[in-house]
Amino acid sequence: MTKDGGGTDLIPGLDALPGAPAVKPNKPGKPAKTGKKGARRPAADLPVARVAVDMSLPHLDRPFDYLVPAELDAKAVPGCRVRVRFAGQLVDGLLLERAAESGHGGKLLFLERVTSPEPVLTPEIAALVREVADRYAGTFADVLRLAVPPRHARVEAEPVEETAPAPPEAPDAGAWREYPAGESFLSALADGRAPRAVWTALPGPDWAAAIALAVAATLSGGRGALVVVADGRDAARVDAALEAELGEGLHVALTAELGPAERYRRWLAVLRGKARAVVGTRAAMFAPVADLGLVVLWDDGDDVHAEPHAPYPHPRDVLALRAHRSGAGALIGGFTRTTDATQLVETGWAHALAADRNRIRAGMPRVRYVGEDAQLARDAAARTARLPNVAFEAARQALESGPVLVQVPRRGYVPGIACGRCRTPARCQTCQGPLALASSHAAPYCAWCGHIAGDWHCPECGFFQVRAVVVGAKRTAEELGRAFPGVPVRTSGREAVLDRVGPERALVVSTPGAEPPAENGYLAALLLDGWVLLGRPDLRAGEETLRRWMNAASLVRPQAPVIVAADGALPAVQALVRWDPVTYAERELAERREVGFPPAARMASLTASPAAIRELLADTRLPEGAEVLGPVPLPQAGTEAQDKERALIRVPRTSGNALARALKEAQGVRSARKATETVRVQIDPLELI
Repeated sequence: MTKDGGGTDLIPGLDALPGAPAVKPNKPGKPAKTGKKGARRPAADLPVARVAVDMSLPHLDRPFDYLVPAELDAKAVPGCRVRVRFAGQLVDGLLLERAAESGHGGKLLFLERVTSPEPVLTPEIAALVREVADRYAGTFADVLRLAVPPRHARVEAEPVEETAPAPPEAPDAGAWREYPAGESFLSALADGRAPRAVWTALPGPDWAAAIALAVAATLSGGRGALVVVADGRDAARVDAALEAELGEGLHVALTAELGPAERYRRWLAVLRGKARAVVGTRAAMFAPVADLGLVVLWDDGDDVHAEPHAPYPHPRDVLALRAHRSGAGALIGGFTRTTDATQLVETGWAHALAADRNRIRAGMPRVRYVGEDAQLARDAAARTARLPNVAFEAARQALESGPVLVQVPRRGYVPGIACGRCRTPARCQTCQGPLALASSHAAPYCAWCGHIAGDWHCPECGFFQVRAVVVGAKRTAEELGRAFPGVPVRTSGREAVLDRVGPERALVVSTPGAEPPAENGYLAALLLDGWVLLGRPDLRAGEETLRRWMNAASLVRPQAPVIVAADGALPAVQALVRWDPVTYAERELAERREVGFPPAARMASLTASPAAIRELLADTRLPEGAEVLGPVPLPQAGTEAQDKERALIRVPRTSGNALARALKEAQGVRSARKATETVRVQIDPLELI
C-alpha cells in the first residue's frame, strides 16, 4: 500500500486550490521558513499526516499525505477526524499516523481542520479494517463506515467519569458444568489464555447465562469481551444476563434501537476503556474493546448476520480475524451447527464444545414427524386447520395447561395463489410478479408492484377462482382459531414481534426467528409446512431449515412434544428427531467438499449487466485453478433485477485471498477508467442459487 498522496501527479488540479497553499515538509531538525505574513507553517515535530480519505473509489484506496499546520499540532492526533482538500472538494477523513517525512516527491496540502481531537480509530481497529477490506475485495473507506459511527459533538463534550468499576471475581462454572470441557474453557479464559470453541448449546434458556459467565471469566482475567448476536431481542437477553452477572458499569449494549446519540455515547465508553464488555448486533463486531480477550458469536447461521452494505463482511470472519490478531479466545455457538463452524473445527482452529448424549436426551423435546400426506384428523375443526391428527392431539392436550408454539414459514395471509382449476401460478399482468391475498375478503394483489388484480383470469384455462399455494401466519392463526374455539391466538412476525408470552394457555403463531420465549417453556410446538423451507432453491436450504426448527424446538420444555410436518426420511428431519446437528453438519460439509461448494471452497459473485461482467472478468488476473461459472440471468425478484446477470468464480480455499486481491485490482482498473456501471462483488455470498 503506497503511503503517498495529495500530489498533482495523482489528482490533477490538487495543487491549485484557493485557501490551500501547497508546501513541502521541512526536513527533520531544520527550522521552518518564515514566509508571508499569515501563511500557514507546518508543525515542527512530525509534520506529515497520513489520512484515510472518505472516498470509496477502488483505485484511490490508500492513505494520502498532508501537512499538519502548526496551529493544529496538538489536536491532530492519530485516530482523530479531520477535513482535507481532495480533488477540489472538502471531504472527511481519519488521521492514521503522524510521520517526519513523506515518501511523495511533490508538494503537499495542509489539513483544513481537525473536526474532533477524539482518537476514534485505534491502531488495532485500523489494521482490522484494512484486513477485512482486503479479504472481501472492498475499500478501506467502505469498511471504515461500518467500524466508526457518525460523530455527535454534544455527546463527545459530555464529562467523562474518572473511575471505572473493579473487575469481577472469577465466576462459578454454573451452566458450563453441563459440558465435559466447559469448566476448563472457563478457567482458561480466567487465566488470560485464548481457548477457541464451537459450542453446540443445550436446548433451553440457559445460553445467555452461559455467555455471561464466559464474559465474566474473561473480565476477571483483566481482558475485555465482545458478544455479537443476531437481533435486538437476543441482545436484550444477553444484556440482562450480563447485568445480573457483572452488575452495572462494566458492559454496554450496542443496538440500533438506542438511537444515534445514545449508541455513540456507549461506543465512546468502550473506546475510552470505561466499559470492558460489549454485546450488540452485527455492527458491534468492530467495537473498540481494549485488550480483547474473548469474542462470542451466537447463532452464526442466522442470515440477519449478513451485512447488507459493501463489502458485505460476515461477523464470523471478522471476529475470527480479531481473535487471531489480538490473541483472544473465541466462542461460536448456537443450538445447531453450521458447515462454516464445522470447517473451523476440522481445520483445528477451534475445538468442539458439546454436552454428552445422555444429557442431550434428558433436555431435548420429543420430536415426531408427520408426512405431508398424513391422514387429517376426523374432527372437522382439525381438518379446517390442516393439522394431521398427531399434531392436533398434541396441541389439544398441551393447551389444557399452557401455551403452544406454531411455526409457519411464511408471513402474511396467503402469500402465494394459483388457478383453482389447473393450478397455474397466478401472475401480475403488469410486472409478472406473484399474486397474493391480504385477507379472506381482499382482491389479489401483486407482491412486487402492488397492482390490484381484481379481474384476474387464468391465462391457461380462463378460470377466475384461485386456491392457496402457500398459507401465511395470519391465515394459519385464523384457521387455528376455528379449530380451537375459546383459545387465545397470538401472532409474532415482521409486523409485530412478541417479546415473550406468559404461562397461560394460548396458541402462538410465529414466523421463523420471531418466536417469543414462554415463561417456563412451551408445552408443545408444531412446525408446519416443512416443504416450504426444505424446498427452497438454496444451497443452504437443509442447514437453514434445521437451524430454524431447532431454535423453535429449544423453547419447548424437556420431553414435551414437537411435531414437524415433513418427510421423515430427509436428513434434516432425522437430525432434528435425534437432536444431532453436529453429524448433519459434518455430513453436509463432506458432500460440499466433494462437489466444490462453500465453505469447502471460496467463491465470489459478480452482479451487473452482461457487458460490465465481461469487462471486469477481462481485467481480472484470476489465480491458478479459478473456475468461472456463468454468467446467468438473475432470478426475477422485481423490476430492479431485470437485465442483470450474475457470474460465480470458484477457487480452492487456499486461493481465496488471491481471488479477492485480483477482483480488487480489476475494480480499480474500472474505477480509473471512470466506468459508468458498478459491478457488485461479494466474496463468499450466502445465496449462491
